[in-house]
Amino acid sequence: MVFEVSSSELLKKLQVASGAISSNPVIPILEDFLFDLTGNVITISATNLEVTIISSIEVKGKEDGRVAIPAKILLDTLKALPDQPVKFKIHKDNNSIKIKSAYGEYKLTGDNASDFPETPSEDNVNEIELESGSLIKAINNTIFATSNDELRLAMTGVLMQMDFNKVIFVSTDAHKLVKYTIGGLTSDLTESIIIPTKGLTVFKNAISSSDEETAKIAFNNKNIFFKSGDTLVISRLIDSKYPDYNAVIPVDNDKTLVVNRSDFQNSLKRIVIYSNKTTNQVVLNLVEDSLTISAQDLDFSNEATEQISCDFKHEPLTIGFNAKFLVEMLGIIETDEINLQLSAPNKAGILIPTDESDQEKLMMLVMPVMMSH
Repeated sequence: MVFEVSSSELLKKLQVASGAISSNPVIPILEDFLFDLTGNVITISATNLEVTIISSIEVKGKEDGRVAIPAKILLDTLKALPDQPVKFKIHKDNNSIKIKSAYGEYKLTGDNASDFPETPSEDNVNEIELESGSLIKAINNTIFATSNDELRLAMTGVLMQMDFNKVIFVSTDAHKLVKYTIGGLTSDLTESIIIPTKGLTVFKNAISSSDEETAKIAFNNKNIFFKSGDTLVISRLIDSKYPDYNAVIPVDNDKTLVVNRSDFQNSLKRIVIYSNKTTNQVVLNLVEDSLTISAQDLDFSNEATEQISCDFKHEPLTIGFNAKFLVEMLGIIETDEINLQLSAPNKAGILIPTDESDQEKLMMLVMPVMMSH
């Protein structure tokens, strides 16, 4: 197997694929990239058995072949070279690899390509296409709210619910819940799948380095296949039942607070410093057009209070929240102002951007922290 390729082009592809390589794999071959050369195209695969990344690159190919190359030494070599053509020569009989650069020659030993795990195949798949930008936004808006409690397996991933002309992404860790809806689709699918956070993160990183406008998504009952440009990310799905999230979303939150997003967020960041470190509890005290944010940590006699102007035209209300959650959620919202819809001190609050496009909608729910007197 012989080919020549630009060192920096190859490095770019390998850095994307390396997202699927774990630091201490169950079997040694998982530390490798699989190179498969046919004509002038090399297909590069990497996997940790949960997530697989496959990408391809044009090269000057001389002899077709397949080999597994240890990822770390190859990445380190390419990182240390300035951009230039490098020539690879691989001996079939012992998988020895020679890399030639303008500076000299490097030798390493590869592994047998036939030992590399087989790639999941796309059989019996449903397919859907989404704009890359919308999909990245959906992932960014939801993965932060997933749970890392392995006992609630479904909640460690993001629910993707296809419903004819829209796709709904939902994540929750029982303290907060995010629902992101992308509309305006033409599809006849009504299916739900749960995608692990790791798969979504890997895909998001891979897609942002390809400048394709659309991403193709295919899935069956075991795996999901994300395609963008010449990169394919395959992730196992979580085989579990997602909780009925609609049951948790309050429908009668009629007290709306409208406040400047960054003022609110910055105030919370300062006030939380004075809160109890286990609950991060801050108290929002609402009266007409005024919001007072306070916190105290009785163990250390620390307390802080700030007041910001807002738009609030209801009966006064006092409610406690975990400030860390609110700060994180406000960081996701892109509008200058936000709406916080409330009803009572013991009912969940709903956070939404003040203006949204009809096709993409974000709703975040946050559970209150019960106030101790």
